[in-house]
Amino acid sequence: MTTRPGASPTGASRARRTGRETLPDRVVDFLDSIDTPLTTYHLLASVTAALTIVGLVMYLSASSIRSYDLFLRQLLFAGIGLVLCVIASRLPVRLWKRLAWPGILLSITLQGLIFVPGLGQEFQGNRNWIQVAGVQLQPSEFAKIAIVVFGAAILDRKKDRLADFWHAVIPLGPVAVLLLGLQLAGNDLGTGLVLLAIVAGMLFAAGVSARFFGIAGLLGVAAVTVMTFTSRNRLGRIDAWIGDGCATNFDLCRQVVNGKYALAEGGWWGKGLGESAEKWGWLSESRNDFIFAIIGEELGLPGTLTVLLLLALLAYACYRLVFRSSDFFVRIASAGVLTWLVVQASINIGAVTGLLPVIGVPLPLISGGGTALISTLTALGMLMAFAREEPGAREARSLRRSRPARDARPRIDR
Repeated sequence: MTTRPGASPTGASRARRTGRETLPDRVVDFLDSIDTPLTTYHLLASVTAALTIVGLVMYLSASSIRSYDLFLRQLLFAGIGLVLCVIASRLPVRLWKRLAWPGILLSITLQGLIFVPGLGQEFQGNRNWIQVAGVQLQPSEFAKIAIVVFGAAILDRKKDRLADFWHAVIPLGPVAVLLLGLQLAGNDLGTGLVLLAIVAGMLFAAGVSARFFGIAGLLGVAAVTVMTFTSRNRLGRIDAWIGDGCATNFDLCRQVVNGKYALAEGGWWGKGLGESAEKWGWLSESRNDFIFAIIGEELGLPGTLTVLLLLALLAYACYRLVFRSSDFFVRIASAGVLTWLVVQASINIGAVTGLLPVIGVPLPLISGGGTALISTLTALGMLMAFAREEPGAREARSLRRSRPARDARPRIDR
């Protein structure tokens, strides 16, 4: 092993020669050995599969008290999502760029359909569903991947002019405001916050001036404040979070209180898979937004830490794509998906643990909801397609395909 330029003479290579290699040196050597051009792709594929399986298992546990049909429907959506994930992982980057405008126009059209009488559906005060052939879909979930692809394509086309404020804003800004307006018109503030975060993450990764973030941040805070103070439901959630709303109206706190009970009852090691008590009517959203509490109750601290670790590995894989790819479009799109997953997971887990008010967004790949699962799997399939084009990845795949042919040749004993 050759010593890296600038490495200390007492590093891992010298330790190996002297026979005094330490544990940190071995860890570094191991990480170096698994850091290949295909590491990001394998990490994305394996962690996505693991989180999807965990989500299905926990959804089965949380929904089995009502009907197994709920799980079969979620399993069907997972199958559709995995098929789309595989297809997306095989699409070339140039095709993703071409899908930018058709995708965003389709997303805006679908989001507008929620206001069509008889087609749009309202649930828990939010009008963000459409019903087609007896199946309910949430267009806002498709809006997330649409804004990622559209924003990355626009910023890639203008990458040499992003220092100009108006080039950075047009047309991404108006399109994002239109999508956000449709979300807020349906009272879906949670998805609106995620969309804002996605756009901000992509602009940050593109190197847009800090002045833009200052202006956009003020406008965003003003919009959220107006949406909060004009909604009795949202004010109640804020009061339940940091006020004394629980003392006057326990229904406002029922979800959060029972979610904390579930985590507390799970203790260190959990009560066992399928043994949750809170899912028996106490925690009404046990298979959706509050499924993390059921994981803590049944699988304990190891279960919750495993989910957090898998989510962290998924974020790390996205981070690798941002910094390893030489394609500006890939870097911006990867930053958008990274922001999407991290912000959404943080909001969900923060609400379950009481660190944030209940906003109502699913835990990626874990919570119930077919549309959310399909859109997330498709977005991760897109990232797998990007990872297959990392520097050196194409050569590594070619070498892997040719290796079995070489190994199959007969050996001649001399």
